Amino acid sequence: MDWQSFSLSLQLALVTLALLLPLSIPAAYWLATTQRGIKPWVEGLIALPLVLPPTVIGFYLLIVLGRQSWLGQAYEQLFGQPLVFSFSGLVLASIIFNIPFAVQPIQRAFEAIPLEVREAGQCCGLGFWQRFLRIDLPLSWPGMLSAAVITFAHTLGEFGVVLMVGGNIPGETKTVAISIYDRTQAFDLAGANAMSLLLLAISLTTIVVSYGLVGRMMNARRPV
Repeated sequence: MDWQSFSLSLQLALVTLALLLPLSIPAAYWLATTQRGIKPWVEGLIALPLVLPPTVIGFYLLIVLGRQSWLGQAYEQLFGQPLVFSFSGLVLASIIFNIPFAVQPIQRAFEAIPLEVREAGQCCGLGFWQRFLRIDLPLSWPGMLSAAVITFAHTLGEFGVVLMVGGNIPGETKTVAISIYDRTQAFDLAGANAMSLLLLAISLTTIVVSYGLVGRMMNARRPV
């Protein structure tokens, strides 16, 4: 069992979730409430990682984050190391690749809130932020929980983008998915099977617990 790679994958999933979820909430709210003509284009851009091959996303991220780009050069001047093939680059790539998994469930939760509920809050004298904090956020918790679980599980097992942007550096960018691939290539099927079963168990448990919590939340809202 490659515990170092597993620990790195867990760290990547937690950091990605901590950074992406707060950014996804305002984006999802805007998409759920806006009527502007640019909305379909923004939704299409967000959904691109769902349909593009990971190698395509990884290729363009290498260009955008590499040493030849202004972002890569600025990062290297500030921190003294390249952004690609580093944990920081891995986090940034993971955030970009997981945007639809975080934004879309929260957007659907905001869209499910009846307009009458928001109008009632406005009639009661609640300002925008009061309505958002007292009405929208509490009612959208199931979507946020689903977004958090899906993002976490997807990051934990991501392979293509991680390999393209991070490479295979032990202790820095070698995640559990890459370690499974390496063990398989070396015909260490027992080691690959052990890590695959652990990843499967964690992902399944996380999703089942999420579905259970969301179901309880929805049942608690139903009138008796």
